[in-house]
Amino acid sequence: MIIESNGKSPRIHESAFVAATATLIGDVEIDEGCAIMHGAVLVAEGAPLRVGPNCVVMEQAVLRASGGSVSQFPLTLGEACLVGPGAYLVGCDVGPGSFIAAGVKIFNGARLGAGCSVALNGVVHIKSEVGEGEHIPIGGVVIGAERFTLADGPRIREALQKLEFSEYVFNVPAGPDAGAEIATSYSSFLRKIHAEDQSTGALQPVAKRSAPPKKPAPAEPAVKADVGKVYDVTFYELEEMQRRRETGKKKT
Repeated sequence: MIIESNGKSPRIHESAFVAATATLIGDVEIDEGCAIMHGAVLVAEGAPLRVGPNCVVMEQAVLRASGGSVSQFPLTLGEACLVGPGAYLVGCDVGPGSFIAAGVKIFNGARLGAGCSVALNGVVHIKSEVGEGEHIPIGGVVIGAERFTLADGPRIREALQKLEFSEYVFNVPAGPDAGAEIATSYSSFLRKIHAEDQSTGALQPVAKRSAPPKKPAPAEPAVKADVGKVYDVTFYELEEMQRRRETGKKKT
């Protein structure tokens, strides 16, 4: 589904494939040679979303760019990146040739260098960086410059407290009422930016495969034979030959 949002429509290179059940909303650009698979959602809400050449976004992955008057979080995939099924990327910059496995989460302001990989269910948190060619293992967590595993629960909680997530992403200071304030302000933002969304249908028709050239029909005779008459004449000639043979036998 292709949806115009906030006055901007997705742009898809003619060589790219976008599955019929994928959803592209707003200022989204898909470069040449890409494949956007079934159930994927790519949405630009106040900031651009760019997918470089020859990228793959697999089933049920969600890519989101977001921006308001205070903060801008565009999303960029460099050339030849793969985003696995069920991954969630928001407001991040992914370098060319990167591999993002199934279930990975990459958050606002994160930057991934060229040729890096994040394995199953890995997390790259806000304002964090993954270096060029670096590998984040299964379930690995990146917070700032630190690397954690799932066994580092207490250390992860301590690092998260220093992130100021709500203030950085939603411009709401941390506190007991932060969740309610975030929901209220974000709901207002989403209702406003999507108020006039409208489906534009498929951006480009699927090219029809050219039919194979037809073999020339065999030339028809200038005069069509009457099959019934041919059969009758042939049968008569056979009977006549049989009668002559019998007459010759009687004479001898």
